[in-house]
Amino acid sequence: MNTAQSIEHTMTDTKKHDLVRGNFSPEDALEIINHLIAEKINFHEMRSFSSKIRFGEVDQNSEVRIKELKQSKASINVLISNAKEQGKTLKIESTISVELI
Repeated sequence: MNTAQSIEHTMTDTKKHDLVRGNFSPEDALEIINHLIAEKINFHEMRSFSSKIRFGEVDQNSEVRIKELKQSKASINVLISNAKEQGKTLKIESTISVELI
């Protein structure tokens, strides 16, 4: 494989990285997941705010994503609450996949 082929091959590969992996108490799971979701919501809120300031309208994609994230957060919080009531731990696996397109 020559250098050009090697670079092209590398650029089209999808890279996966573990973001979260392990067994967690309900309290730790709640903290980890809520922090991740809160950061993502904050990202979209800032993007939408910036769009409103610059263009006079909110970023509709971000507004939809904020709603989805808040629904996910509520659903996950119910699951974590149930685990806590039952004295169980939670296994969390989250992988981030990055691909050049």
